[in-house]
Amino acid sequence: MSAETTYIDLLRSLATHPGARAFADDAALLPVGGETLILTHDSIAEGVHVRHGTDPADVAWKLIATNLSDLAAKGAEPLGVLTSHALGAADWDAGFVEGLRAVLHRYDVPLLGGDTIRLPADAPRVFGCTAIGRATCDPVPARSGAQPGDGLWLIGAIGDAFAGFTLLEAGDVPHRSLADAYLRPRPLLDEGRALAPLVNAMMDVSDGVLVDAARMARASGLSLDIRRDAIPLSQAARAAVPDRLEEAIRWGDDYALLAAAPPEARLPVPATCIGRFGAPSSRGVALDGQRLDEAATGGYLH
Repeated sequence: MSAETTYIDLLRSLATHPGARAFADDAALLPVGGETLILTHDSIAEGVHVRHGTDPADVAWKLIATNLSDLAAKGAEPLGVLTSHALGAADWDAGFVEGLRAVLHRYDVPLLGGDTIRLPADAPRVFGCTAIGRATCDPVPARSGAQPGDGLWLIGAIGDAFAGFTLLEAGDVPHRSLADAYLRPRPLLDEGRALAPLVNAMMDVSDGVLVDAARMARASGLSLDIRRDAIPLSQAARAAVPDRLEEAIRWGDDYALLAAAPPEARLPVPATCIGRFGAPSSRGVALDGQRLDEAATGGYLH
């Protein structure tokens, strides 16, 4: 069990409000008047979520985009964000603000406030964002709604972020689109809103398609069979990392969406059925018929 899972288990006794969904979802729900607000918070740490030396504009973009991806998984309309910022050199902070300006303009999201701190010069910096959205359908899709017989649908591609990261590490980036998949992910907000009224469960892929699919199955109390050859890897990723495709499907940072819906469903956005949910069984989650434990799913575990 990862340190993150252990800590969240400790916190669950405090998460008694129904909107917290027992900490088993991407975001919290808060009814206000006739609306339901969607609330989420994610952080980015230098040297963990972004490489040291990353352009500050890219750090800012990724911070906002990853939080908007959680809203996309609930089919929410973004209402605004608040950020926390660890101050650096003046030119670095100015570059960060330009990245904020770009991503907030791209997704038409207002900056509502936040906080700043200054850390010791040798400390890795951490940046946080709280994103607020408005539910566009009722019920709001949860991770836990998959039904036996549902297909596991993937919206978006897998592996581009891994390929981009690998090329950046090697100092060779022939495909800017792959670098951007890692540095400037695109939250699937329109797709999430289109899917939300039609699917039984939905979440985003942040830590890896296998580990996140396993989380959906576990939250829904179901078994899950995934087909490796059905997982969509872009031609650019296949060309960039042809010998590391197993890593690519386990790595994370894709910010695609996973949805549970009948395998014959006609979804309103491009989607690929990569598996099927079944009744609870001791096998749990399987890839091509082989049971996966937590370590075998790969992905990012804190």
